[in-house]
Amino acid sequence: MKVSISWLKEYVPIDMAVADLADALTMAGLEIEAVEDPYAHLDTVVVGRVTTVSAHPNADRLKLCQVDAGDRSVRVVCGAPNVAEGLTVPLAQVGTCLPNGAKLEKTVIRGEASEGMLCSEIELELGLDASGLMVLDEALVPGQPLKQALHLDDTVFEIGLTPNRPDCLSMMGVAREIAAIQGVKMTPPMVALPDAQGDIDALTSVTIDAPDHCPRYAARLIETVAVAPSPYWLQNRLRAVGVRPINNLVDITNFVMLETGQPLHAFDFDHLAGHRIVVRTAANGETFTTLDEKARQLSDQMLMICDGEKPVAVGGVMGGLNSEIEDTTTRVLIESACFDPISIRKTAKTLGLNTDASHRFERGVDPDGTLFALDRAAQLMAELGRGQLVGGTIDADFRTQTPPVIDLSVAATNALLGTEIDRDHMVGMLENIDFTVQVQGENILRVAVPSFRVDVARPQDLMEEVARLSGYNQIPTTFPTLPSEGIIPSPMMVVRNQVKTILCGFGFSEAINYSFISAQSCDRIRLDTDDPLRQHVALLNPISEEQAVMRTSLVPGMLEAAQRNISRQQNNLRLFEIGKAFLPQPDDLLPLEKEMLVGLWSGSAAWANWHTPERACDFYDTKGVVEGLAVALGISGLTYTALPDANCRYTQAGHTAQILSDGVPIGLIGEVDAAVIGNYNLRQAAFIFELDMEKLAGMIPDAIQMTAIPRFPSTARDITVIVDQDVESGRLLETVNRFGESLVENLYLFDVFAGDPIPEGKKSVSFRVVYRSAERTLEDDTVNEIHRHLTQRLITEFGAALPA
Repeated sequence: MKVSISWLKEYVPIDMAVADLADALTMAGLEIEAVEDPYAHLDTVVVGRVTTVSAHPNADRLKLCQVDAGDRSVRVVCGAPNVAEGLTVPLAQVGTCLPNGAKLEKTVIRGEASEGMLCSEIELELGLDASGLMVLDEALVPGQPLKQALHLDDTVFEIGLTPNRPDCLSMMGVAREIAAIQGVKMTPPMVALPDAQGDIDALTSVTIDAPDHCPRYAARLIETVAVAPSPYWLQNRLRAVGVRPINNLVDITNFVMLETGQPLHAFDFDHLAGHRIVVRTAANGETFTTLDEKARQLSDQMLMICDGEKPVAVGGVMGGLNSEIEDTTTRVLIESACFDPISIRKTAKTLGLNTDASHRFERGVDPDGTLFALDRAAQLMAELGRGQLVGGTIDADFRTQTPPVIDLSVAATNALLGTEIDRDHMVGMLENIDFTVQVQGENILRVAVPSFRVDVARPQDLMEEVARLSGYNQIPTTFPTLPSEGIIPSPMMVVRNQVKTILCGFGFSEAINYSFISAQSCDRIRLDTDDPLRQHVALLNPISEEQAVMRTSLVPGMLEAAQRNISRQQNNLRLFEIGKAFLPQPDDLLPLEKEMLVGLWSGSAAWANWHTPERACDFYDTKGVVEGLAVALGISGLTYTALPDANCRYTQAGHTAQILSDGVPIGLIGEVDAAVIGNYNLRQAAFIFELDMEKLAGMIPDAIQMTAIPRFPSTARDITVIVDQDVESGRLLETVNRFGESLVENLYLFDVFAGDPIPEGKKSVSFRVVYRSAERTLEDDTVNEIHRHLTQRLITEFGAALPA
């Protein structure tokens, strides 16, 4: 939002230096991002008077001019057709940088010296006339700086407004803030309507068929107007804040919008079929050509302003080509309306139209300011367009909401802010920004919120107003008041922090992804059409189609995070996220919030160095992380079983294991399916693990049992058996553990082999068994007997054979 200091001074006296004012506004919550001089290019342009004009000896269309520049006479070669003796014109002196980027230097044109340039309006960006020199008032003094002569000395602030402050998308809104900072009241412009003739109700009507989308629509009619260029003061106001002048009628609507924050639209009344307005939603598939000459396809969610036959504007966004103001326009219908912000935002986003009007409507305009802006525009059109105002106003008002009234505690405000602002000072602050305050005793202020402050709804909002009007830099630094007892974290919070610490110790980094995802994510991870994870909770007003539903799994977000990293050459990834998946419940309005842990490992398991070659991570590295997490949490008894192929959603069949505790599934480990890898353009293998956090937390013991250092030595034996290919090694290990007579201290697999000389369909499995007794030293005979018993058990239970 750009604001002109000279324009602001029409509403509030400003007795602060520009730098001080910028700091004060920033401390009041209106961040000044830039300070500009819109007419800096005129710094070296002065008023010049042409004293003599003679023919150029070497060019028929050029003239040699002697120009009085005040303290000296300057010779200029000029080709403008209207140059003449006695003319007062702008003189751009040597060194001037013109808006088109050209820098003037002393030069020779067709053999004649020229020291400067006589300028047209368009060359100085002071108008659109390029037909000849800009002719100035004869009363101006030669040599006077042009900025001073035309009252163009100005400073423009670029304000970075937050979306909750639509009231400051106007000169009056910013002026109100400056007035409050200085402790004075803002003076709005005086609206004095000229005498009216006739009755608007006899000439037109307004019908609102969609009051939810348009709670208020007002209109006035001006006749016998003359379309012409705007006066210089109006053009300069618009140019200073970056708006291009067009003609007096269009410029007035833009001027009033910038002044009041209320977008307006002007229709050529004679182009409205039936001379009436109908406000309705569009029909699906309906097309409409907007002012930018583009045909746009509409939906039934979009609000349209129509005449008796056809649409003439996209409500709150852009007018139509079929009713625009033309040079021949004589009758103008002025629209001033209040539209539903959500509806306008959806329409603007769908159509790809971000206009000054939609920018304001989608944030919320002042519904009580509708008529003021309408009357202001009618006054200016009658004055500058020499039009005749038609009597009366059409005001279709369907509003049901009223601004809130809030009780504010003075003591609570000071306690929150750490200030000692007295009641009367607080009342003055709020009244300076047009809040109505009634004092209810020593401590309570009953505050009526003005309609233009759509962001104020509760006491804390009023406390913020007090803070920013005091100046955030004026609030003293104080230590917060803390409760004597600290907050005891919930058990799940403790578990969550433990898991994060452990995984970070494994070299993983935490990822935090959005809870909102695209519905297309289900296709990217290859979910079946009847998969329960496709049953999303859809958002009523999504930010975009990429965030239109609530996630039912954390996997899509993790894969997208991997994609972003790999696309930026971060190929070695260890990521995890703890978050909630949202699963719809058939008999409940609210979804089930299921907290999950998801981890992803892709790239190297070990980087190359002088004694170790680089190795890519694999399924067993990932399984080791899960096992290490369980050990660190004190969890024992986890088992792993191959997940049936039909249950592998986004992981490869045969490369996915289910994690169980006492036979109950709590998660899975697997290699991401190759098709999913392609859908996310990861270009390398990736492995994931998923764990149900609530089930995991329920398995953690209250206290981890201490085990004494063994007193007696251990002894180890190896077992190698040949079994069918489909026998899982985990089942073999489980059997050894179960029948180890409590003397098996440790057990681990160290080799799996298939191929010659092992028979086809078979594999050789080798694992080491460590025996130890806590009561005595085991003798070899005892260990050998137990070992033989375990081997025989494997042969009996799995049809295993011993190698030859």
